[in-house]
Amino acid sequence: MKGIMIQGTSSDVGKSLIVTAICRAFANEGVRVTPFKSQNMSNNSYVTYDGKEIGRAQGIQAEAAKTPATVWMNPILLKPRSNQQSEIVMMGKAVETMSGRGYRDSFYNKGLLTISGALGKLKETFEVVIMEGAGSPVEINLKDRELVNMKVAELADVPVLLVADIDRGGVFASIVGTLELLAAEERSRVQGIIINKFRGDITLFEDGIGWLEQKTGIPVLGVLPFLENHMIDGEDSLSLPASTYKKGIDLVVLKPPYISNYSDIEPFYYEPDVSVRWVSALQDIGNPDAVILPGTKSTIRDLHFFKKAGFDEWLKNFADEGGYIVGLCGGYQMLGNQLLDMTGSDTGAAFTEESGIGLIPADTTFLKTKKTVSVAGKLHPRTGNNLPVHGYEIHLGVTKVAEGDSPFLQLNDGQDEGYYGKDGRIIGTYLHHLFHNDDWRHHWLTGLRNAKGIKEREILMLSKLKEQKYDELAAHLCNHLDWSKLKEIIYSWRNSS
Repeated sequence: MKGIMIQGTSSDVGKSLIVTAICRAFANEGVRVTPFKSQNMSNNSYVTYDGKEIGRAQGIQAEAAKTPATVWMNPILLKPRSNQQSEIVMMGKAVETMSGRGYRDSFYNKGLLTISGALGKLKETFEVVIMEGAGSPVEINLKDRELVNMKVAELADVPVLLVADIDRGGVFASIVGTLELLAAEERSRVQGIIINKFRGDITLFEDGIGWLEQKTGIPVLGVLPFLENHMIDGEDSLSLPASTYKKGIDLVVLKPPYISNYSDIEPFYYEPDVSVRWVSALQDIGNPDAVILPGTKSTIRDLHFFKKAGFDEWLKNFADEGGYIVGLCGGYQMLGNQLLDMTGSDTGAAFTEESGIGLIPADTTFLKTKKTVSVAGKLHPRTGNNLPVHGYEIHLGVTKVAEGDSPFLQLNDGQDEGYYGKDGRIIGTYLHHLFHNDDWRHHWLTGLRNAKGIKEREILMLSKLKEQKYDELAAHLCNHLDWSKLKEIIYSWRNSS
């Protein structure tokens, strides 16, 4: 199997987006291509068709590659639960929660074996692997036991392209500095440079390209212009979209410290009359039309944060005044009456109890085993609607709604799910990507528009646009990058396997 690794001079230089574009470009040429990231650190995750958990970026890249996502594409996922500890998800299943030092000391060799096995599995099915590094390959304090950059490129024996973000400034220093800090054998693996997120007149950078090539001896394969509205989900908190301000519906998303799966919110960015405001302080709340509590990797910790900020009392008043509130996964748990963590699986401290915000008549009990599953169903008959929905669940808690109250969904397996109260003004559900369902999102927004007395709109079919956006992304890459040279680097590399 041939391949290449995309590494960056730092985090958030655009590695994930470039891997996505390369995957779609190869797929459009009929090549059996796969993404691969050996170790991901993100609370933005993706559930595969067989109920396994991987980084969201690799799930998106698999979609671009026109192939089902599998755990082999991201064998290790680290999900931060505090500033010191992360949950370790290995081969799609949570196995332990550890500190960074504990992980480095005890999991390194196991990690290498897991990564090698995953690469072997991919080799059985695919012709080309497009690998993604993480952060910078020259984090000196971590370099001796890293599992995601040059060590993995060496393990797979693939060449490397180095990506730098010119939008943030310091592009020359970041490229030259990174190359200087690489060992000689590592530097020899770097076969090309990509400048990303360029704004302005490209002719003004031609001298810069010449200087870089002369200074480093490595070709600059392309300068990619800054790409707006690409619709490709971000990987981590550095990719969290900014607040937007539009005339129409004012949607507030309460932002907890350990937010997860914020891609649940991204469809609203493409609605022309919806403002999306991320709010962490009560003084910034304003007078929204609706509030969403998103998922979190640490529900009780983030509930403490919201209570300290005064959001709990504000939400109660907002609900009493007729406000619309949706709790997704951890946000759903927070809206209930009681949260019980008898095993310490959420907090790390056994026998923890915490009162919820109290807007949903339900109690949540955290279990040791996480549920990860793709689900489909429809709105429950008690809602007065039968719109179909699909998404996925990732959660430790089991939430029991008081008997007699209305469920939100009726799943295809016959189970009732979630809570639907006050004629739909209070909703709680474990279903991630609920608002990626175009019919449901349009229905919910129409209710808000009617309540506010603003004009209804035609349904926005984002699901149909996604494939188009993958193709546009690939075209963007090939138009501004020497695609032939990139393929030559892959196919002429010394690895003949």
